[in-house]
Amino acid sequence: MFAFRLDARSGVPTYLQLVGQVRQAILLGYLQPGDRLPTVREVAAELAINPNTVAKAYRELEREGLAAARSGQGTFVQATIAGVDPTTYARLRQALRRWVREAHAAGLDHERVAAVVASVLEEPAGGEGVA
Repeated sequence: MFAFRLDARSGVPTYLQLVGQVRQAILLGYLQPGDRLPTVREVAAELAINPNTVAKAYRELEREGLAAARSGQGTFVQATIAGVDPTTYARLRQALRRWVREAHAAGLDHERVAAVVASVLEEPAGGEGVA
């Protein structure tokens, strides 16, 4: 079953964190059409948040066409996001894991690793940015 997590330090509203996690799980192929999301009550209890926050996230997912509520059954993933073959994601994740281990071995903490990744993502496509 899909499990949510929250980052209180992110500055991102809770409901948007939930929406983003479902969107990412769909994009990466972890959630497929027909998969049931945890109930509003389950998520609220697990994360100790207001059920209205979870309901708001699920409504946003419905608005985006990614999920649909079925009366008495729950909320289900209804669409995929056009993406890359899952084997490509797996290969790239493995390469990234190796890089992160190497970065940690070189003395970079989580914040510095994230800063390096963010700086690379901000570079023009195909360009070599500032080292």
